Amino acid sequence: MDSQLVHWLDVFAVAMLAVSGGLTAARHRLDIFGFAVIAAVTGVGGGTIRDLLLGIQPILWVADPLYVAVCIGVGAAMFFAAPRVARGERILLWADALGLAMFSVLGAQRALAHGASELIAVVMGVISAVFGGMARDVLCAEVPLIMRKEIYATAAVIGAIDFVVLLHLGLSVDIAAAIGFAAALFVRGAAIVRGWSLPSHRGLTS
Repeated sequence: MDSQLVHWLDVFAVAMLAVSGGLTAARHRLDIFGFAVIAAVTGVGGGTIRDLLLGIQPILWVADPLYVAVCIGVGAAMFFAAPRVARGERILLWADALGLAMFSVLGAQRALAHGASELIAVVMGVISAVFGGMARDVLCAEVPLIMRKEIYATAAVIGAIDFVVLLHLGLSVDIAAAIGFAAALFVRGAAIVRGWSLPSHRGLTS
């Protein structure tokens, strides 16, 4: 995949997660600084953890401040736009789903590009996809989406695995990435639309 294409896909994924951060900030009636902080944490949080675990220096948004600028810009825009957005919760979920699906693939690809094994690449894809949203929810005192019953992290796992396996089978990076993204978005989208969830444990009997 062309490096410029990866870069702009990465920026778009960050922007989508930042939108979800801004909508969460709106729900909690934060000030404009709070919007920027939550948008930035959501947008680059997962990528930050991924790069730190992989030992990549400098981490992505330090090497390219555009990522932080996009998050701050999106956060500020959402401060003014959020009150006019109808059905904000639904938009939040879909913006988060787009970011999650893209980062499940882009995070795995970044890990592979820096010499990680295929298994670790899948793990890093999931971390890239979900940790920003986890940080957003924790900072806003909400139960993280990953801890709720509906399918969330599982979608990122499926996207990252599809991408890595298809690469291993010899498909091009572009095709593998497109399929991995589509698979993750389909699973997460189905969870949003149809309420798909994993089975819960029945608990321990006394």
